[in-house]
Order: sequence, then structure tokens, then C-alpha cells
Amino acid sequence: MSAPGRCCRFRTEPHLQPPPSIGSTRCGDVPGAGPNAGMDVLMHPHDSGRRPRAAGSRRLTGALLATAGLLAGALSAPTVAGAVSSDDGKSSAKAPYQNAKLPVERRVEDLLGRMTLKEKAGQMTQAERIAVDEDRDQITELGLGSLLSGGGSTPKSNTPEGWADMVDEFQEKALDTRLGIPLLYGVDSVHGHNNLVGATVFPHNLGLGATRDPKLVEKAAHITATETRATGPQWAFAPCVCVVRDVRWGRSYESYGEDPKLVTSMETAIDGLQGKKTKDLARPDRVLASAKHFAGDGDTEYGSSTNGTYTLDQGVTVTSRKDFEKTDLAPYVPAVQKHKVGTIMPSYSSVQWTDADDAADGKPVKMSAHKELLTGTLKKKIGFEGFLISDWQAIQQLPGEYPDQVRASVNAGMDMFMEPHTAPKFIDTLIAEVKAGRVKQSRIDDAVRRILRTKFQLGLFEKPFTDRRNADTIGSKNHRAVAREAVAKSQVLLKNENKALPLKPSQKIYVAGVNADDLGNQAGGWTVTWQGQSGSDNFPGTSILDGIRAKADKPDQVTYSQDASAPLGGNDVGVVVVGETPYAEGMGDVGNEGRTLNLSAADKANIKRVCGALETCVVLDVAGRPQIVTGELPKTDAFVMSWLPGSEGAGVADVLYGDKPFTGKLPVSWPRTEAQEPINVGDKDYDPLFRYGHGLSLRR
Repeated sequence: MSAPGRCCRFRTEPHLQPPPSIGSTRCGDVPGAGPNAGMDVLMHPHDSGRRPRAAGSRRLTGALLATAGLLAGALSAPTVAGAVSSDDGKSSAKAPYQNAKLPVERRVEDLLGRMTLKEKAGQMTQAERIAVDEDRDQITELGLGSLLSGGGSTPKSNTPEGWADMVDEFQEKALDTRLGIPLLYGVDSVHGHNNLVGATVFPHNLGLGATRDPKLVEKAAHITATETRATGPQWAFAPCVCVVRDVRWGRSYESYGEDPKLVTSMETAIDGLQGKKTKDLARPDRVLASAKHFAGDGDTEYGSSTNGTYTLDQGVTVTSRKDFEKTDLAPYVPAVQKHKVGTIMPSYSSVQWTDADDAADGKPVKMSAHKELLTGTLKKKIGFEGFLISDWQAIQQLPGEYPDQVRASVNAGMDMFMEPHTAPKFIDTLIAEVKAGRVKQSRIDDAVRRILRTKFQLGLFEKPFTDRRNADTIGSKNHRAVAREAVAKSQVLLKNENKALPLKPSQKIYVAGVNADDLGNQAGGWTVTWQGQSGSDNFPGTSILDGIRAKADKPDQVTYSQDASAPLGGNDVGVVVVGETPYAEGMGDVGNEGRTLNLSAADKANIKRVCGALETCVVLDVAGRPQIVTGELPKTDAFVMSWLPGSEGAGVADVLYGDKPFTGKLPVSWPRTEAQEPINVGDKDYDPLFRYGHGLSLRR
């Protein structure tokens, strides 16, 4: 990272100013190796039906101006060989790559052969939308292949229309390039279209792993795809198929669990996002998926992080090739061979082999430059045909100067580079490396071929603009019902004595704890902003308290006291909701800035006061991973792990009151103490507080 210890996503905290524009520097136009490289425009591939919008769109004037610019450009440019010029100087013939009836591979090869090196380098570049927002002509000038919204990076109007308008305006600039190659727009839709206010917010992956329901996970991903594509982005940086082996890791909740078999079973999420056939990608309810983070990011050693005060995230996986293949690599084989995932994001982390052949082979190597794994294993052995996208500024963590970093990563097999605010520098550097012979033209062509193939498969050359037909389903009753079902199925009943559960609508319930009535805390990180934020005013939904109140016979039967300071007398049952506040990535690593698995002092005090005063006491843990409850557990009658349920807290009440059964099973082992981590099923002397797979039902 350029600044050790700084975070690796766009932030929205008030003390941080937005990054500067990437500038409008033009890169040198260096001819490529294709036989038609450097030749000029044909009939613009998107001139017919540009910007299909609802009547009265305020963008009509912009579309007309863009079309006028295309006409002017065509008048001053020679025509590509094989095209027929009309009297006005504009080509009236289509090139093969513009013909949707031709096979994708033929279209790819035709377009690739017409591209200059500069145009190829542009296609390999992804910039953050905030870097081009003030000067959108940069998209055209640089020939950018992709833009993204990092966590919390949203249009000024964070609405479905605001998103779609923004993406379409960016797309217009991409279509104004010489060859009219459409833009690919990516977002972190990791538990719903979670950057969008009003989207359906699902439980994070660890909660979905607890459901043991691959069909439900596929359905949730399909809803995520529908809501995402209806607002413009065609690419989701999801799912995370990492295998979490140490819950002290700040990204634990992004994993489906500690067992590679469980993670693999949940890769139905890829089908939900992309569909099960290649042709499904062009549908308005599907998006390109990205399996991440290849590989070993959930298996790093504590204290090995290379990023500031992080302890596990972006650290080093110390392992043998055999164990790496068994644990960390295992989910990627079916992700590629069975689910045909379109993109894969290599991890920030490093791998250090314990079975190294020599000293050099035994040193940690960042995944962004790991040719053995990216090219040798993933592309050649496993047969991955999509493209690799680097993580946020990930190559800037590699050794050496910037040219060394670019060269090492592209030669290792990286295809597209997420360089949020350094796109011109990246393009210039890559071109210079090719000209100097340090990066082969064949490696560039391979990367661009993979990227173009994906864009053709997504149907972007035929329909580059947002298809908004599903916009009215965003956050709909039907979508939220599926999220509520996922919440209910994710709840894990870990203890239930004295018939504490199910609750009865006639009972008087005393609810305590801030997490009982805080949508931000129950959704966690990656919700509207990168790190997430506490509070219930940031997006719509139902809190756990809302759900309990809705189940009670009368509203006044439920008393809520955040700090348990209200009188306790006269109540039948106490429900104490404990847990974590939001975090994302290494900011949640245990040991980073005081982060711990222990319950807060306030949570412990609430348990002591409520459980000590009422005959029946139920405790819910709203957190992204197991917390240390060994000392508090004996004080409770029932204990439920609620994970990070997202926007539909009412799903928790569904199981508390017995309207839905408890079916959830632990996707990770629950430690007795923080020092017991890492602990995983199959370990020697395995003795957790709760075993992997534990989960009671109300019939037991």
C-alpha cells in the first residue's frame, strides 16, 4: 500500500476527503501487433438506439450531443478496411465484431486485431468512479475497460435511478471511443446490492453458511443480481469462497465456513448471480460473478499481515502445497469447472511454502505476483477461462518500483488491474513495459481476449445501457421475504434449558442491548458504506426489536431498555441482545486497535442485570463471528447465534416465537477463549465450546 496502515477501500468518513481525479493525461498511441491495429472507425456499433431511457429523461440532450460528437469524429477519420463509406464519411458497414450473429470467439479475434496497444492497455484498466466523475472524458481518452464503486462510493442520488443514470453516463463516454468498446461496471454486492439505499440486505455469508441451504443461497444471489443489474452495474465482486480458519480474521463473516466442503456447497451463489448457462449473462437479472480471494486469505497466520496494524488480513498463508490444495484451493476447482465463474480476484495475501525445493521457493510471495498459482494452477491446471481482476491497489504492495510491480503482476497472469486513482500511470507503465520487451504482446493479447470475451457474453455490445425493467423489484416485499427466510434459517440455537424457547405472544418481554434495535449493527460492514455504520437511519428494514413487538399480543407487553436501566419487575422473559459493531476487512482483525472477540463491558453488564433478575433469560449474539461467552453462558437459559442478519431482523423473531423452526448449524467452531484460535474441526485435541455443526432444534 502507498501508506502502510491505511485502509484499502474508498471511505466516506467525514475526516477523509475524496481522492483527486486521475487526470486527463493521454497515453501514447502505440500500434499493437494485430494486422489491422491503428485503423479507424466503422459505423459506430451503438449508434442505433443509444441510451434507451424512459420518456422525459433529463439525459436526452447529452445523448444528442454524444451522437453529434460521433458524427464529427467519423468525418475526420479514415475507414477500416472492408467498411463502405457513405457520402457523409460515416461507415455504413458492420465489422465482424459488431455482428451479434457471429460466434463470440470470432468477434473477439476480429476486435482484438483492430486494437492498438494503448487500447488494449485501457481495457486492462479499472478506475474508481470518483476518479473520473468530475472529468468523464477521461473514460474516452484513456479507453478504460472498467469502472467500479468501492464500498460507500455512490452517486449523489443513491437511488436506483441515480445509479442507472450514472452508469449510463459513464457508458456513453466509453462508447465514444474509436472502436466503441463498452464499459464493465463493478460493485461489491456481497450481501445484496449493499451500496444502494433501499436494496434488499441479506445475512452475510457466514450466516448463510449456517443455513446449510444451497438453494436458498442461490435464490438470494439471484435477487442480488436482479437488483444490481437493474441499477446499471453488470459485475458483482462476489461471492467470497474463502475458507476461514481463524475467526480472529476481520473478514470471517465473508466466508461460508471453516470446512472447504461447506464453502463449496454454497457456490450455488455463483449460479444465482450469473445463471447456469453462458447465455444467461446477457439477461437483465444476471451479473458477472467474481470468486474471491484466490487463495488462502482465510488461512493466514496471526501477526503476519503486511498492512499496518492489521494482524491477519493481507497476511501470509504458511502451508504445504498438499494442504493448500486440500483446504484453500479446493473451492476454486468447482467454482471454475462446475459453476463457470467469470472472474476471479486474487488475494492481497501471500503464500509461503513449507515444502519448498529451495530457499527462494520458501519465501512469501504475494498472490498478485504468484505465477505458479495464477497461471500454472488456476488457468492451466484448473482450466479457468475468465479473467483475473486485482484487488484495490493490490499490485502496489508488491516489491520494487511501480514498473516492477506492473510487470510482475501482468507476467504472473493478472488480466485487469484495479488501479482506482492511478489509471493513466498504469496505462503508460504497461505500454512502456511492452515496448521494452519486458512484457510480451502475447500476454497482453491473452488478457484482453479474456476481457472482451466476457463483455460479448454479457451482451454489452448489443445492449450497453441499463435495462431498468426490474427496478421496481428492488427492496420489494417478495425480495425481503426471501431475506427474512434466510435470517430465520441462519439462526443457530446453541442452548435451550427450562423450555425458555419458544417465546409466547402472551408473555411480557424485557428486551435489552443496543443491538436489539440497531439496523446498522445487525447488517455489519459493507452496508451503504465500506465499514458499515451503527444506527437505524441509513437504510430501511426491521430490527430484532421490531420483530419481537410484532409477535406480542399487545405492544405494551414489550419493554425495551438499551442499557437495562428500566425497571425489570413484572416481566416474564428477558431477551438480551449482545454483539459487535460494524467493521470490514482488516479493521476487524482481533488485535487491531483493541479489537477483540470478548463481549463488551456493557453487554456483560446487561446479561448480569437481566439474567440475574428474571426467571427466564434468552441471549442473542448479533456478530460477524463467534464471541467469547464462556463465562456468561451459565447465566442464560437460552443462547442463540444470530450472525449479521441484514435488513430483516423480523426473521430472528420468527424462530424465537416458534413460527419457524431452528435449523441452523454452526459453520465454524466456537472457541472457549480467544487464545484457542485457530481451532477447526479435525484438529488434534479438538475441544471448542461448541463444535462445528452444532445446532439444536426446539424438539430436543
